[in-house]
Amino acid sequence: MPVTAIVLAAGEGTRMKSRHPKVTHKVLDRPLAWWVVDAARRAGIERIVVVVGNGADEVRSCLAGEGDVEFVEQAERLGTGHAVRVVKDALGGFTGPVVVLNGDLPLVRPKTISALVDATRANHSACTILTMTPPDATGYGRIVTEDGQVRAIIEHKDCTPAQREELRECNAGAYCFCGGRLTDNIGRIGSDNAQGECYLTDMVGIYVGMGESVSAVHCDDYSELLGVNDRVQLAQVTKVMQRRINEGLMHAGVTMLDPDQVWVGPDARIGRDCVLLPQTIIWGRTTVGEACTIGPNSRLVNASVGDRCLVDETIIVDSAIDNDVSCGPRAYLRGGAHFHDRSKAGTHVELKGTEVGVGSKVPHLSYLGDARLGSGVNIGGGTITCNYDGKHKSRTEIGDHVFIGSDVMLVAPVTIGDNALVGAASCITKDVPAGALSLERSRQLTQRGWADAYWKRLEEED
Repeated sequence: MPVTAIVLAAGEGTRMKSRHPKVTHKVLDRPLAWWVVDAARRAGIERIVVVVGNGADEVRSCLAGEGDVEFVEQAERLGTGHAVRVVKDALGGFTGPVVVLNGDLPLVRPKTISALVDATRANHSACTILTMTPPDATGYGRIVTEDGQVRAIIEHKDCTPAQREELRECNAGAYCFCGGRLTDNIGRIGSDNAQGECYLTDMVGIYVGMGESVSAVHCDDYSELLGVNDRVQLAQVTKVMQRRINEGLMHAGVTMLDPDQVWVGPDARIGRDCVLLPQTIIWGRTTVGEACTIGPNSRLVNASVGDRCLVDETIIVDSAIDNDVSCGPRAYLRGGAHFHDRSKAGTHVELKGTEVGVGSKVPHLSYLGDARLGSGVNIGGGTITCNYDGKHKSRTEIGDHVFIGSDVMLVAPVTIGDNALVGAASCITKDVPAGALSLERSRQLTQRGWADAYWKRLEEED
């Protein structure tokens, strides 16, 4: 029977001290809510519903790329029980298992969610609760059990001092309900508590009073269920996820000199025998081939990197380098730049929307925008493609085996033919034919002895 997941993402998260909804804050390069949705999806859950409320449009936006996600708005935030009731009213009754997850549980694993569903099915439980035993239970609802069955969940703020001390097993903020029974009984939740809200946890007491079975699945790794209420906790779960991803990469054949100084997002793919040096960030749908060295101080975002590449103190955003390419130090590739095999982007080079052919080199101190370079091209230091006239952008076309001297301005639109040579310090405004030499510079004037006389005059004035 199909499983439905409800992700609770309507809260304000006041302790974040932010203008943005809590679930939009990021762990690595993904929002909190995304991690929960992704875990549910990888657990095999067929239908995922995200409850939005505070900052609803922003939450929808941060999950816009998740085509299988449905959204239901909780216009009036009256607690977790009310949120589930809103989903039921909006989407109709559920008959299969219903998993309810807090949107601030980014570390929950798919296998843990699956264990909840499996236990509910095996025990024919009305509800199965995910529990943990953290070293510090402050802030967590406490589990009350009797004869192996859950009898109640008491929210931390509603616990007596004795209960806070004695009850150590805690509610992790994840549940699996029998959908049919949940649909029939969700309306029974009241709001007689300190906050005047409808707690989903009250379903435990309701089911117990009805004689229904309520079971628990204990997660031995409490860190998997760490929630996020403030920025300190956000940093803590980010560190856990960083280590989880990095250890997986190292087990797969990636070397990290200092894993604590490498950040890799969940969608990135790194080939074996790669070396990731300190202060390296790899975000988005970046792919890195085999035997590459990335870093130090490099950032790759939605980048494609081939095999045996060197990326040294370089930023690559929405761009690609093929095999045996060298970048940096301090190069910047963006906006669809593409370096083909054995090419080079050297020191303090920026390229935007530029294709660099096989074996071509842009060694240092140049900006190339909206250009195409053929194979075997050498670009001298200080060269610029003047691609913007204040209103329009134009392209520069450079053929094969072209040599561009230092400090050259190529004023687009302009074409440099194959095997051409452009002299240093030239401002090229017209096409250069194949095999031609093009120079544009003022005549050099030399006056012998002028400098000697100048320095002598200055000394006499002193």
